[in-house]
Amino acid sequence: MNDASSPVLEYWCELQCPDCATALDDLRALRAKYGDALVIQLRHFPLEKNKHAYAAAQAAEEAFVQGNGWAYTEAVLARAGELGTRGEKLLVEIAAEVGLDADEVDTALVDGRHLLVVDADQAEGKAIGVTGTPTYVIGGERLDGGKSQDGLRLRIEAIADRLLVR
Repeated sequence: MNDASSPVLEYWCELQCPDCATALDDLRALRAKYGDALVIQLRHFPLEKNKHAYAAAQAAEEAFVQGNGWAYTEAVLARAGELGTRGEKLLVEIAAEVGLDADEVDTALVDGRHLLVVDADQAEGKAIGVTGTPTYVIGGERLDGGKSQDGLRLRIEAIADRLLVR
């Protein structure tokens, strides 16, 4: 049951970030524990140091439009190191591998149809103090996972449990 009363966990992510790939284990555990009671929302925070992260964020947005955003996001994060060397060609290959219309993903990268979403996420992230990835926001609390993810899932669960009691 995904309704307006469900708490939202914003997962501020950069798709070329190895720490974000590691964080997927926590997200999977949270999905398994809460199901649809906790909405996990991907938010983009591409870092300038990773030259293909901005394109990856746009491709992920197209994947969500096509209905398979999380599978695509996880597949890209699993190959974050390879993304650094192969760039947009890899993004299109992964799209085909997870069953997306790869040509449409390629076209989205060319025509920039998702630029505004990625730019808006990045601006909002900066406004709320996101400086690195992964960062989580739940119940108005920001939890930074870029330096260490130890204990973060337990903190997220404690906040989610508190929000779900309401």
